[in-house]
Amino acid sequence: MASKTEQYLEEIRNLNGLKNAILCGITVAKKDNSAEFFLVTDKTYSAMDEAQAKEISQAYLPDGFTARLKIVKRVPDEAILKNKIFDYIQKNFPAASAFLSMEDIKVEMLTSGAQFYVEIASGEQSLFSSGKILDEVSRYLMSGYCGTFYGNVRVVEKAAPDASILDEIPEDTEEVAAREIRYFPICDFVKIDGADERPTKAVYMSDCFDLDEPYSVCGDVVYIEEIKYTRHNEKTGEDMERTRFSVTVSDGTGNVRTTYFPKKATVEKVRQIKVGDKIVLTGANEEYNGFKSFKAAKINYGTPPADFEPVARKSKPVPKFYHAVFPEPYVDFAQAGLFDDTFVPDDLKKNVFVCFDLETTGLNNLPSMGKMDKIIEIGAVKIVNGEIVEKFSSFVACNQRLSREIIDLTGICDADLVGAPEVDKVLADFFKFTDGAILVGHNVTFDYRFVQYYGEQNGYTFDKKQYDTLTLAQDVLRGKLPNYKLNSVAGYYGFEFNHHRAFDDACVTAKVFIELVKAKGGLK
Repeated sequence: MASKTEQYLEEIRNLNGLKNAILCGITVAKKDNSAEFFLVTDKTYSAMDEAQAKEISQAYLPDGFTARLKIVKRVPDEAILKNKIFDYIQKNFPAASAFLSMEDIKVEMLTSGAQFYVEIASGEQSLFSSGKILDEVSRYLMSGYCGTFYGNVRVVEKAAPDASILDEIPEDTEEVAAREIRYFPICDFVKIDGADERPTKAVYMSDCFDLDEPYSVCGDVVYIEEIKYTRHNEKTGEDMERTRFSVTVSDGTGNVRTTYFPKKATVEKVRQIKVGDKIVLTGANEEYNGFKSFKAAKINYGTPPADFEPVARKSKPVPKFYHAVFPEPYVDFAQAGLFDDTFVPDDLKKNVFVCFDLETTGLNNLPSMGKMDKIIEIGAVKIVNGEIVEKFSSFVACNQRLSREIIDLTGICDADLVGAPEVDKVLADFFKFTDGAILVGHNVTFDYRFVQYYGEQNGYTFDKKQYDTLTLAQDVLRGKLPNYKLNSVAGYYGFEFNHHRAFDDACVTAKVFIELVKAKGGLK
């Protein structure tokens, strides 16, 4: 039986301009009960096609929802597909890419889609067949372009590769140990609601979203609110008032936020819990739209050990190779003039600094405040011996539609993020880029919390000294500016830049940082 998506696309593809269309996503906006259908087509479509597609989309929505439509025409050519295929294999299958060059990829365009071939030497077939690499590439192409894409292998005569290439295969082709899950014992347990078995250990909250099975967390209540709601009883036809509790707890390693639905007999006991109490929550993770959340099934009193101090997680080692984002030399012919008037302080000569900036889907950088916003772009430059010498810049894949506010603010749109590397790969490379460096940012704590959170989620512990050009500017330029926003401080020094783009912000932050340290005479 066809799925709803297949049925929907079957109707959409009856329209002339959308007969090869693919559905890239549906974004639901609760504030106005609307749903935007994102379609990609390789045909020229008419206003009538668009109107009819909107009517079809509306028919698949529940009553009370309004359909919106976004249609993008995207037609790849041979050169685009070759680059996409090569980049995808290089980023996702580094062992196989070590034996591959752009010239080894051949593309034959079809009426709808393409056939592509990877030319390899005899004996290398297993690299591309055993891991189903070509199937993965086909699925990747079909997720962003209309039509069908088939991949195959052609065995050709090749010169034997240099044996040293085997030493250059990236580290992540080796087996990686599973992420460690940390626990601590639960003490002073007192039953409140629904403990059939007494839990004896609690998971560190920073580790808990890695678990698939039920577990317990234990910590301080930092927020609790009782909420009344109405539930309709289908049997009696009556609306009945119910109670739920919104609870956030912290154990010093992270926070867990959940909604708890108490039994009638224990509502009063749960109502006695207050901020500062230590409790145990038992439940399991649920996933919705790609995001995990904790659903509590039981709530009781309990404490960590009296002498509990979180054990720091051992970070993954610094990668030996860059895999997704490759730093490039920074060239700025005006840079030499920065140092003509004064000396370069020793603090700039003796230390390596990485100035960085992020663009994100929103402002929430604390899990305790709800769903974390996502990084969509990261930009950084490296300062060595007082000069900007290297740059690091990448978009980051995002599985949710960008809001109009973010698009207007940054100029980044959804299409820019298609094919971008995932956040785990970008942060692994950023971890390598920042190795041995001090981090610098404008209001650095805001961006650093994102880096710490997503780094921790992927096994990389960012624990670096930081300097904030905002506080430096407040010290050095006190009374000289109406405010200390980045564009104001940059304007003071005569720097022009494209504000709210990660690399441009990072670059001008580096220039401002150098000037502020020079004016201050060092980093006291």
